[in-house]
Amino acid sequence: MPPPSDRRPGFSRRAQYGIFTGYVAAIGGVLAGIAFLAIAAYDPGAFGFLRSGASEVVAPAGAAGSATRAASRGFVARIGDYFDAANKNAAMRREVAIARVQQIRMQALADENRRLKALLGVVESGERPVATARLVASTSASTRRFAVLGAGARQGVAVRMPVRSATGLVGRVLEVGPDTSRVLLVTDAENVVPVRRGRDGIAAFSQGRADGRLVLRLINIGINPLKRGDVFVTSGSGGVYPPGIPVAQVESLTPDGAIARIVSDPAASEFVLVDRVFQELPDPGATAPPQSAP
Repeated sequence: MPPPSDRRPGFSRRAQYGIFTGYVAAIGGVLAGIAFLAIAAYDPGAFGFLRSGASEVVAPAGAAGSATRAASRGFVARIGDYFDAANKNAAMRREVAIARVQQIRMQALADENRRLKALLGVVESGERPVATARLVASTSASTRRFAVLGAGARQGVAVRMPVRSATGLVGRVLEVGPDTSRVLLVTDAENVVPVRRGRDGIAAFSQGRADGRLVLRLINIGINPLKRGDVFVTSGSGGVYPPGIPVAQVESLTPDGAIARIVSDPAASEFVLVDRVFQELPDPGATAPPQSAP
């Protein structure tokens, strides 16, 4: 049988007291809330200690929740990194390859810059050149290597005078005409030039191979100290070429020296300079001046 819908307490004093207490508590709670709202509106800082206490109570729980969220984000990120590792590794390999190419280029530029600085330091001559002219012709099919200079005796050119470009030695004057001269190039097999290594002065001789390269032979035979890229300049020995003019750069080593390429290509030199002979030889036909009697 279902319970009756009438829930009135009837004559039960216990039920009546319970209902009365509930009403009183509800009304008291409403009045207390209104009082708290009035106090908070009048003095907002009155319940600051309560808020601080509540924050202190919930702080450990908040810290634990924050740590949990951070750990979960890190876990998700690690999972994503694991699945994306292949793409990241491929990107890193591409970056490393690009960095290696750039490093090689920078090293090549640094080496070239160092060589150019060395060349510029030794090409400059303190004396004014005798003449500036063009190389108007050269031998291309012969085993000998000559060139025709567009300046001769009328311009002050004489036999044995060295000929150079802005970058290095070209050769020396072999024959002189009124307005042209014949130049024996450094690549000719009959042209032997005393040279030294630019950075430490190791002495050698250069001799042409008639193919655009030179043979460098060391004076002191022993352990070959040469390296690829070494620049050789004129030493001044023999009195024809002034010291310090670039001649060749080492390409490959031999037991007693090296094979080198010329620094100054005559075919690429539009103008050349004719310098004075470094040390003039005494004229054997000249007579000594008479000496005065004591």
